[in-house]
Amino acid sequence: MTAQKTISSTLRIAVAQLNPTVGDVAGNLAKAREARADAARQGADLLLLTELFISGYPPEDLVLKPAFLKACQAAVEALAADTADGGPGVVVGFPRQGEAGRHNSVAVLDDGKILVLRDKIDLPNYGEFDEKRVFSEGSMPGPVNFRGVRLGIPICEEIWNDLGVCETLAESGAEILLVPNGSPYYRGKVDVRHQVVLRQVIESGLPLVFANQLGGQDELVFDGASFGFNADKTLAFQMSQFEETVAVVDWHRKDGTWRCDGGPFSKIPERDEADYRACVLGFRDYVNKNGFKNVVLGLSGGIDSAICAALAVDALGEERVRTLMLPYRYTSSESFKDAEECAKALGCRYDIVPIEEPVEGFTSALSELFEGTEAGITEENLQSRTRGTILMAISNKFGSMVVTTGNKSEMSVGYATLYGDMNGGFNPIKDLYKMQVYGLSRWRNTTVPTGALGPSGEVIPRNIIDKAPSAELRPNQTDQDSLPPYPVLDDILECLVEKEMGTAEIVARGHDEATVHRIEHLLYIAEYKRRQSAPGVKITKKNFGRDRRYPITNRFRDR
Repeated sequence: MTAQKTISSTLRIAVAQLNPTVGDVAGNLAKAREARADAARQGADLLLLTELFISGYPPEDLVLKPAFLKACQAAVEALAADTADGGPGVVVGFPRQGEAGRHNSVAVLDDGKILVLRDKIDLPNYGEFDEKRVFSEGSMPGPVNFRGVRLGIPICEEIWNDLGVCETLAESGAEILLVPNGSPYYRGKVDVRHQVVLRQVIESGLPLVFANQLGGQDELVFDGASFGFNADKTLAFQMSQFEETVAVVDWHRKDGTWRCDGGPFSKIPERDEADYRACVLGFRDYVNKNGFKNVVLGLSGGIDSAICAALAVDALGEERVRTLMLPYRYTSSESFKDAEECAKALGCRYDIVPIEEPVEGFTSALSELFEGTEAGITEENLQSRTRGTILMAISNKFGSMVVTTGNKSEMSVGYATLYGDMNGGFNPIKDLYKMQVYGLSRWRNTTVPTGALGPSGEVIPRNIIDKAPSAELRPNQTDQDSLPPYPVLDDILECLVEKEMGTAEIVARGHDEATVHRIEHLLYIAEYKRRQSAPGVKITKKNFGRDRRYPITNRFRDR
């Protein structure tokens, strides 16, 4: 075992924002080892990994399995043994079984062993977080002596609330705060994190390093964007968003205070780019981590399927994306042209499978039962369900995951067909309102985002963006036959869903009272559909799912 040097005035920290996979303990350990080797090549003293890195975050009920906890413990012990080589120490998060319960823990590894364990105190239990359900609270921590430097290590949520963890660490002698995080993306989240950290820097008087996980996990996207602040409230460094990387940052101690003298200053993407890249990352990781070789989707000539095709090609590459036009008698020649042009612009496979025969087969089979009734929504839904059946058949035959394409506006009011256009394994635009879909489509036609595998230029034909949206399930149909104009609908929905506003407040914004009450009613009665919908990338602060848990059976109306 090699004796470790004592740091006098310089601390070189390798901040690793990596993409672990939940449950892949061996794979995550290999990632940690690779990052440590990279840190060693760059002369780092310490590698800072993220919250619950060994298990992947969030591990949810996996931590209830003793075998899983044992595997995580063994991985941490193996990583600790690696540090006997005299290279960088490691700060790593993992779930562990303690004497009094299970803990969300961080281990500090050095000199071939686990130097210190500390357990998270503040367990979040809101929105997408359910940590109180599976973890027990730890106790107030003190600093960790790492090679002569007293490190304070708050864990994620402990800097978001006012429990005084950072202040206590400062009072007990900590010199610098290192914070492992699993902080998911939503629009504008980087600015929110900066404000949270600044508050803790001001209250504690200490510099702080915020290391954040990267990657998609089911509906969550972890965007990285790790950063640090000096004790004087200046930004010390800023790592890139949506990119896996290890960055070495140099800290120097002068007059008893640590200050960062070297690190990256990456530009954080603006709103549209950030949302689009979050959708790409979440989609890519869902497909790849679940072992799908390729995907298939219906390309109708409409805006939603077009942007989903673009996202799929950007995430996976054109060779892994297959599109199908599934026309019926109401499909316009304009839609044929637009769908073909979109597939051609993206370079992905495009097939045409007419649905006239199977739809008429269903209609014929039901003719005796439906005799004497008027044709209507049931017959329209038969078209959608026929398309869903064909897409699922392609999925079963070739192992392709079906991409479902409903936006948040449609999912809010139930403007979707169960076992039809709702069929699919994942929905990359599930948390984007209709007007946001239009905005991102225009943006993508002018920009190829970093990391995208798709082509440049106009990948979503202009006519798709300009024409009135329609499901084309009856002659001359448009969405506005049964819904308010999308700018009106989206504003009402954002008030109801994101802001939980009362209907009177929404009417006071200038909306028609009857329309507001109708949309509220549609929102509530569509809950049963949303419970059966595919997962999709979280973009807003309150997505459908864990962020918004409304009952299916619900007679409340705000009147």
